[in-house]
Amino acid sequence: MIQTVSAEQRHFSDFDWLKTYWLFSFSDYYDPANIQFGALRVYNDDVVAPGTGFPTHPHREMEIITLVLDGEMTHADSMGNRTVIGPGDVQRMSAGTGLTHSEFNLAAAPVHFHQIWIYPDQRGLAPTYDQRRFEPAEWRDRLLPVASGQGHPGAVTFHTDATIYRCDLSAGRAVGLPAGEDRRLFLYVTSGRVAANGIRFGPGDQGRVDLEAALELRAAADSGFVLIDVPSCRGWGYDRKTLSGARA
Repeated sequence: MIQTVSAEQRHFSDFDWLKTYWLFSFSDYYDPANIQFGALRVYNDDVVAPGTGFPTHPHREMEIITLVLDGEMTHADSMGNRTVIGPGDVQRMSAGTGLTHSEFNLAAAPVHFHQIWIYPDQRGLAPTYDQRRFEPAEWRDRLLPVASGQGHPGAVTFHTDATIYRCDLSAGRAVGLPAGEDRRLFLYVTSGRVAANGIRFGPGDQGRVDLEAALELRAAADSGFVLIDVPSCRGWGYDRKTLSGARA
């Protein structure tokens, strides 16, 4: 079964400094039918204006992965990390028993990034951090594991039996991934037109794949997408103070 969620069905919030699509229930957006998909709890498609960002706020018991598409974000956390993440970078925070962090756009241009929250397989872990840069050529016409808890070499690691893939697929090309009864696949198209087992998707569309033996993705035009493989299997978001965008 492949559930289609169109780009128009995404929840959009405009805070002036932050323009965001929340693909699952988050903050003051609550839909009991759209809480999570397997172990995938949050997928936010964010654009943050220059000179603004998320002030220091806490997280617990969550694997938080950030993919930067354009621009750059300055990150600082209670573990002592202060880094800049830019295009092609993948950042992972394992919140574990608890951490705080901030994210600010200190550059002159907007930053566009996807932030993904996945439940960990084990609770009570110590907080940890990782970051790695990938080049677009690495995900051209192939599913590149950029973050994984399944032992993929070169991927940023996290603590869930899951994998996040990026792919830019040339028109006419196809890639595939096995699925099965105990797995779910989440597709988010960022550009172009893709058919998933024959079902067509465009920019901003989602495919939620369950109880399929395998998934074939074929590009009708040059296309980009993120694909997440998660186990079939709970939620909190930013409060209004954080969403005000003011430095705390």
